[in-house]
Amino acid sequence: TPGPSRVLALHAAREWLRSGFPAAFEEDEAHPFAQGVEMITPRIRQLADTLAVEVLNDRFLSPERLEFMLQELLLSIVETYLARRRAASPLWRGSKFEDTRIRRTIALLRAKPNKELNMDELASQVGLSRSRFYDLFQLCTGFSPRAYLDMLCVETAISRLSYGRGKIAEVAAELGFSAQSNFTRFFLNQVGVPPSEYRRAASETNEHPEIEPSPKPQLDT
Repeated sequence: TPGPSRVLALHAAREWLRSGFPAAFEEDEAHPFAQGVEMITPRIRQLADTLAVEVLNDRFLSPERLEFMLQELLLSIVETYLARRRAASPLWRGSKFEDTRIRRTIALLRAKPNKELNMDELASQVGLSRSRFYDLFQLCTGFSPRAYLDMLCVETAISRLSYGRGKIAEVAAELGFSAQSNFTRFFLNQVGVPPSEYRRAASETNEHPEIEPSPKPQLDT
């Protein structure tokens, strides 16, 4: 594209990767990825785009939300490019995401982030009692199930607002808020500014230069 552009490069130290997924990034594993370049999935594309917007508007970015997004990005990469091509059980060994019930819970939360989601029903769906579900989820992810859902809702909202994908009222309805005012209060509490102000700031950042998804996105591994 003509004109100036910015490139967001994320360099992940092997030690950091191994601390989260020891079996996937073993010390003697020189090339954990099967290919040097991979096609990016819609989920990873959304995470990368949203992370780029958040970093460029870092005055609104909390350490907790940054930790969540990096964890989600790494988990999605492992699920997409490693777990589907290697024996799943050994791959997750030693990881805090080793429990399949927690990985299934995360997949269900991602499928449709919505504030109306019933956590008791979700616990039953993955075969856990309510108390065990809350304790295990917190232990594995570092967040309560409700806090994790809130983070997913914020991520979805930022993605929609930053790239003009829907009006604020439409985003609010998509995320399960009965009124736009309820969504505005939630967003303000989570991010520190109203959604309208965040959208304005993101729009100004994107204008010079504009950040757009490439037509055939790839991940260098």
